[in-house]
Amino acid sequence: MPEPIDLTTLRVVIAVAECGSISAGSQRADLALGAASARIAALEAALGVPLFERNSRGVRITPAGHVLVQRGRELLADADRLAVDLRDLALGLQGSVRVLANASAMLEILPERLAGFGLTHPLIRVELEERSSPDIPLSVLDGRADLGIVDIAHPLQGLRFQDLFTDTLVLIVPRGHALAGRARVDFESLLAQDFVSLTDGNAISGRLTAAALQLGQTLRIRIQMRSFDAVCRMVAAGLGVGVLPVEAIAPQLASLPIVAVPLADAWTARTHRLVTREAVEIPPQVAALRQALLA
Repeated sequence: MPEPIDLTTLRVVIAVAECGSISAGSQRADLALGAASARIAALEAALGVPLFERNSRGVRITPAGHVLVQRGRELLADADRLAVDLRDLALGLQGSVRVLANASAMLEILPERLAGFGLTHPLIRVELEERSSPDIPLSVLDGRADLGIVDIAHPLQGLRFQDLFTDTLVLIVPRGHALAGRARVDFESLLAQDFVSLTDGNAISGRLTAAALQLGQTLRIRIQMRSFDAVCRMVAAGLGVGVLPVEAIAPQLASLPIVAVPLADAWTARTHRLVTREAVEIPPQVAALRQALLA
């Protein structure tokens, strides 16, 4: 049976893989070159597989190395989080809660609700990270997040989904656009337009693509952006139309030459849900935050 992999060696392997050379990786890991090389060689001997292919220009990671680096990043993240939790306990805190939330939740409800939670529970640390909705459930399922906030159509087995808040997708057009004065438009009538869309893998872009496919058509995507603000700015510049939640873009509607036009389609009304694991005892600090968010 191979010896357990220590965290220092794991950090060295990941640093070398990311830097492309043992020399650069050892510097990042703050180890001497010889010590880093010895650790990698000893680990390869213990595992019975090479992690890197050496050549005159550096190293190239092997399939086994890919597996180790991928899982190693997760293990190091867990180890770092454990260290933070223990430090918090030593400081008298009552634990931490890691939350993954989609952009809509980050903009629409979390600032106010987390501020209120911080006042009533000052000894609980909340770690918050923005992720796209499709990426969140698996992180909750495997325990890498305590809570998730998502907009997805089909819940996953092993997870509990509770309705948290709603919002509404609207058409965003430049001021002066032919559709800017309309009281309401059908999505089907927009399919000849150029779209400024969010990147693939986002829940909103997924809804738009699915709606177009149901109509037997495809979206004419001209530009893809990573944030609501970036989409609004591209629309304001006349580079296309967009679809975003009206509740999340109040600052942009007030400051940019854009107009929100209601959409007549039923799928534009969204319910965002709070995600936790089923059949798992929830720590008190997680239960407290869940209750506060749902309230």
